Amino acid sequence: MDLEAGQVAVVTGAASGIGLALARRFAAEGLKVVLADVEPAALDKAAAELRDRGADVHARVVDVGVREQVVELADSAYEAYGAVHVLCNNAGVGSGAEGRMWEHEPNDWRWAFAVNVWGVFHGVQAFVPRMIASGAPGHVVNTSSGDGGIAPLPTASVYAVTKAAVVTLTESLYAHLRAEHARVSASVLFPGPHMLRTGLWESHRNRPGRYAKERPRRTPYRSLGQWEAAMRAAGRDIRFTPVEDVAGLVVAGIREDRFWMLPPSEHSDAQIRARARSMLDRANPSYLEDFILD
Repeated sequence: MDLEAGQVAVVTGAASGIGLALARRFAAEGLKVVLADVEPAALDKAAAELRDRGADVHARVVDVGVREQVVELADSAYEAYGAVHVLCNNAGVGSGAEGRMWEHEPNDWRWAFAVNVWGVFHGVQAFVPRMIASGAPGHVVNTSSGDGGIAPLPTASVYAVTKAAVVTLTESLYAHLRAEHARVSASVLFPGPHMLRTGLWESHRNRPGRYAKERPRRTPYRSLGQWEAAMRAAGRDIRFTPVEDVAGLVVAGIREDRFWMLPPSEHSDAQIRARARSMLDRANPSYLEDFILD
């Protein structure tokens, strides 16, 4: 679809990181933007910044893990603008899980799935029927990750499982939209190809009480800065992708109706080939060997 001035884009997780970069880029393209985020103060700041740049902004505090709040977001967006053309189901959290999978707290899984998987599903159900019914071109972008979407990072297995689910959900959505001959399409986004400076590392700051940790953590949460310092101290070079590059990938992908919003990367390509080869050869997953040896 063409992105044109006056169209409407909805972005969840829009107060920071990838979400804010997407909102800025859509606004720069002349779109009206609906910002949804669970953090009121950060959301107010993001909305004010965009309005100062001349953008037409509608902001709502939303926990995407709560279906009723996402439905209310859709009602509010259509009441404000009368249409939605782009939906970015972008909100995501890390789980805070520690240790081996059999040691994880169930609430770590419940919270991660509520936001990362149910949040996407809630967005699809709240917006897509209306987008189809309008008869106008539209596009849905669901944010996955190379961790899980391509191959799991076992040390972050809960997150990886949720992001693998997003890929399959979006593949199915794409097929359903094609079967309906809808003018709405779908894509799955893999931010990168390198690390990103986002608030995902501090997800715990917004963890709802209903998904509270059941026992104290054995180790403190590590910030991105602390992790980066540890990696550099170990002699490992860390590269970062600007979130603005991710937003550019999304805009180009929408215009080209590209399902796989996957930036070029030798590392990702090698992972894809290794995993596919393991499956085709009915061989054990040797691409996980580095983590098995840890």
